[in-house]
Amino acid sequence: MAKKRSTTRNPRSTRDRCKKAQATAVLAQIDREARDVERKILAHEKPSMKFPIRSLSNVTYRPARGFFQLLRKKKERTLTVGTVKTFAQTLRMMALSKQLVESDDIATKREAYYVSKNWDDARFKEQPESDAVMEDVEALFEVNREQLGFIPEEKGGDVAGELVVIDHDRETGEELRIDCTRFGSGAYSIPISVEDLRFETNAKFVLAIETAGMFQRLVKHTYWRSANCILISLGGVPTRACRRFIRRLSDERRLPVYVFVDGDPYGYSNIYRTLKVGSGNAAHINEYFCVPKARFLGVTPEDIIEYDLPTHPLKEVDIKRAKDAIKNDPFIQHHAAWRKALEKQIKMGVRVEQQALAKHGLNYVIDEYLPRKMANTRAFLP
Repeated sequence: MAKKRSTTRNPRSTRDRCKKAQATAVLAQIDREARDVERKILAHEKPSMKFPIRSLSNVTYRPARGFFQLLRKKKERTLTVGTVKTFAQTLRMMALSKQLVESDDIATKREAYYVSKNWDDARFKEQPESDAVMEDVEALFEVNREQLGFIPEEKGGDVAGELVVIDHDRETGEELRIDCTRFGSGAYSIPISVEDLRFETNAKFVLAIETAGMFQRLVKHTYWRSANCILISLGGVPTRACRRFIRRLSDERRLPVYVFVDGDPYGYSNIYRTLKVGSGNAAHINEYFCVPKARFLGVTPEDIIEYDLPTHPLKEVDIKRAKDAIKNDPFIQHHAAWRKALEKQIKMGVRVEQQALAKHGLNYVIDEYLPRKMANTRAFLP
């Protein structure tokens, strides 16, 4: 009798096939763009490349889609005497990416900057120049920089609570089960790439927290156990890996995501808005790196009054950021509740930190604030 063919999928084989297909597609894009430049040069024409304009002025926000989408405005980079250096840097960055993808290697953003020191007159003077060209190449091909072989310097964020992360050994492909309740006083660190991870959880929600201090307090007192949740430290504006990790939890496990940040314009219009709908600068990949179902738990301007919190005066940069958001941010403009909140904060002239809740006791946030907030999640800002 013939043996019955196994229908069990090999996760490692599937990952390898997907990775190979992705690499092939990226290499084809780089090759196509490079050949177009070569063709124009040989035809004695000025070569050019067209890049999407990455700013809030070139995005639209549709609640049904849930993230900032790029409009059609583009900037054209033509090879001229004035642009020869930037044009050369762009081509060299594409060549470096091709080398990384072909060899299945990686380079941090900082390493890419130092590699350019071998590019003679095309080398970068400072890393911000290198980062900007890297982001242009990313937007040109409408992929994320990790697909081009470039990785960030910073880690993704920390996780504690009711979650098992299923990873794999890179050498053997063996499954690794990482229990986020068993890190003692520490936490699981989100890796730079999260696409191969799988999740098991019975948690009721995800609580994303801006500051490491507040995250550590909640971990110290195992808030995740009493609330049956997953705690994730954002560490300021969350990295792409952190946002993608939360997005996958939200989608695949159908978990609500509540965001807990400082009560200031930066927390509202940079940290929270970037997590929820993305940014203008990364609009070409927002679809995958934002969490449309996220809701804002606090700290709100209303909380300052209701909980009688100590505050700090708004700085000029805070006021400017709030006014710019009201005037130019499509997400803020769409939601009257957010416009009202920012206008109220400007009128109050103050900002507040998460830790201000300690005025009422070190664990007031666990014993009173969070339970009261979670009792009425429908009242959260959108």
